[in-house]
Amino acid sequence: MTLDLSSLRKAVNSLERAIKVADTMIKGDVNTDQEEVIRAGVIQNFEFTYELCWKFMRRWLEENVPGEVIDGVTMKELFRIAAEHRLIKDVAAWFAYHRARNETSHIYDEKKAESVYDEVIRFAAASKDLLEVLETKND
Repeated sequence: MTLDLSSLRKAVNSLERAIKVADTMIKGDVNTDQEEVIRAGVIQNFEFTYELCWKFMRRWLEENVPGEVIDGVTMKELFRIAAEHRLIKDVAAWFAYHRARNETSHIYDEKKAESVYDEVIRFAAASKDLLEVLETKND
């Protein structure tokens, strides 16, 4: 079964655009309120894109790996299985993205927001890589 990757493609593109805008806006003379709002928008894009990434990993594995039990596995186990089937390259990085996603619901200070934001920048490339792999393996 072919997966409809259009929602993932839109999310990855939206995240890339959000980061590009943030890079442009935050580099200049921007006040703290503007920086916080821009960063929050990027983080929100990350949350949505991350959720789609792991869900598409799971869907692809369910459809293409007969006998592999995917339902009910932990996120870490899902990432390990995805790496075994060459959907992702760096399992440890995906563990870090998962931690960053969990942090987004607990961002109360600027340091946490900056830390998550830095992880989002790394995630953007990984999400694009995942999309490209899924597109080539989507038959």
